[in-house]
This record gives sequence, C-alpha cells and structure tokens, in this order.
Amino acid sequence: MNTPVTIIGAGLGGLTLARVLHVHGIPSAVYEAEASPAARSQGGMLDIHDYNGQLALEAAELMDEFRGIVLEGRQALRVLDIDGTVLFERADDGTGGRPEAQRGDLRKMLLDSLPEGTVRWGHKVTGARTLADGRHEVKFENGTAVVAGLLVGADGAWSRIRPLLTDAVPEYSGTSIVETYLYEADTRHADVAKTVGGGSMFGNGTTPGMGINAHREAGDTLHAYVELVRPMDWFDAIDFADTEAAKARLVAEFDGWSPELTALIAESDIAPIHRPAYALPFGLRWDRVPGVTLLGDAAHLALANGEGANLAMLDGAELGKALAARPGDVEAALAEYEPAMFVRSETIIEEDVMIESIFGDDVPERLIAMFEAQRKS
Repeated sequence: MNTPVTIIGAGLGGLTLARVLHVHGIPSAVYEAEASPAARSQGGMLDIHDYNGQLALEAAELMDEFRGIVLEGRQALRVLDIDGTVLFERADDGTGGRPEAQRGDLRKMLLDSLPEGTVRWGHKVTGARTLADGRHEVKFENGTAVVAGLLVGADGAWSRIRPLLTDAVPEYSGTSIVETYLYEADTRHADVAKTVGGGSMFGNGTTPGMGINAHREAGDTLHAYVELVRPMDWFDAIDFADTEAAKARLVAEFDGWSPELTALIAESDIAPIHRPAYALPFGLRWDRVPGVTLLGDAAHLALANGEGANLAMLDGAELGKALAARPGDVEAALAEYEPAMFVRSETIIEEDVMIESIFGDDVPERLIAMFEAQRKS
C-alpha cells in the first residue's frame, strides 16, 4: 500500500498536518495505535496561544470551530502562597490571547474536519525500516504494513519513527507530575473550588521542586497537577494502586501547606496518576534523511512548559504548508520545514521561564513576574 503522506500518530500535531494537507487537496493516511477515538481519556485543558497554536488552526481553517469549544473564563489565574494567601490574580477579560479548551474537544474538532477513513485506528507500530529504494516500511502489531513515500512521525515521546533519523531517546528529567481530579467541585469540594478560582491556580512556596497547581475544567471539575522533583525510585516506592496510602504519602510532602491546597490531593476522586517528565536532549537535530521527518514531541520532547501541544500543531501546519507550496518536490519542502522547526522549538525552550518560575530558588516571585510580563504584553 502506498499513500502520498503517511502520518504515524493521531494526536493534535498529526491531525493538524492531515487537516492542512486536506485543505490543500493533498491526501494522507493517519495510523493510530488506539482502537478508536474513545479508547482513552484525552487529558485536560490546553491554552491555545495566538503566536503558535492559533496560527496552526488558521492554516487548518478551523478558527470558527475552535471558538465554539473555548471555555469562557478559564484564562483567569491566581498564584497562591503555601498558606493560601493570594499573591497574584488576573481575571479573564477575553484579551489574554490564550483561550482554553479541552484537549479531547480539540482532537474531536480535528477528527471531524477530515474525510472519513483518513485515520486508521488500531495500528500500533512495531518498527520501521528504510527500503532499498529509499522509501520506508512501517509494520504494525496487527500484522499489516505500509510503505510510505513520505513518512511523518507524529507519535510522541516514544516515537517508533524517530530511530530512522536519530539514536536520541528521552531521559527522565528528575521531575514528576502526579495528577488528581475532583468532580462536582462547587458542591462536593466547595472550599477547594473557591481556592482554585475560575481558571488556573499555581500554589508554590519557597522550597524549590514543589508545587500544587490546578485547572478548573469543564463540567465543574478540578484537575490538579502535583509537581515534585524526586528520583524515580522515590515514586516507585509508592503503591499508586492503594489510593488512600498514595494520597497520604503525597500529602506528607506538603506539611505546613494550606489544607485547601493539600485537599487537591487528599480529596481526589480518583487514584493519583504518576506522570514522570521525560525530555529529549536540548537542541536535538539530525541530518536530512529523504522521505521521513518528525513533528511535535517525537522531534523535540521537552519538560511541560505550556507549549508542547501548540508547537506540535504548528509543526503540523508548517509542514503541511511547505508540502503544498512545493508540489512534487518533497525534499525541498522538508529541507525548509526541518531547520525552521528546530529553531522554533529551541527558541520556545530558551525563552520560556515556566519551569524555572515554578522550581527556581525564588518561587513564587519569578512566576508572578512572568504573569505580569504576559499581562503587559
């Protein structure tokens, strides 16, 4: 089987690429490991930035649809000290440039914009290789295979396409996030809901490497992110299957913090979910390999900085536009796309101060300074 553009991974980046190609009349096939669009939860809220994610949606001709899924008021934010004191607060006046939407709604919007059959569900990649004629073969766990004229790895942190280009693999950063959820927050967790407010809340003290942050999501849900700098074996010693014991172990790390903050852990309606933060080497690049490229986390996985989904979508849009601008000359399009992608991802990481703001030595002053700067700009 041969298709003009073979995309591995139906995340936001791969789907944006498929959509932009469709806008320009270029067919593609997207192969996804998940069995269906509803195979798993798609995660929490995403702020879609006017300088990258929204540019991708404009290229995909989906801005009107995007406005229809934006959750109003969620750009509000506040920074709290460990005792619950509000150190900084910003209301959502609609001018923030980073409207929030649920990741699942974004993915559905992109899926609905593609011709039926574009995404091939239940295709988990087991390996990829370069053929003698320079094309690439991808094999799937279900026993099938595809030969690609142009192969795009949009398959995330543990990409099976990346080895065609580089030996680099993600490494544990030393930071982990533990996710919790509180449902029906305004009635069942009223004090916590008041503490979080209407949008995003950042709770950070003066001890580096600790934070309790939260989003108010759709459906009266609070989604919390407990951030800890700890070695992997520290987390391995926690039995996350024992919900109450895991919550108690995490709460113990925040001794002296406001009970309204630690309640985001203690009152979680689900078992805490451990998410180790992995990253590829900063500045990763590779020599041009004909007929294959990467986008999003497959190309430049970094620590959580609010830019990952936005960059993946912009990567997909820029690659689609480059291919459309050079019909019949894939290599010229890739030679334009990759260097710009490298610079774009490196510049974001260099300029972004979110991780340093949360984990630096002068928390939370740096975080407040960052939000003040965003407001002025």
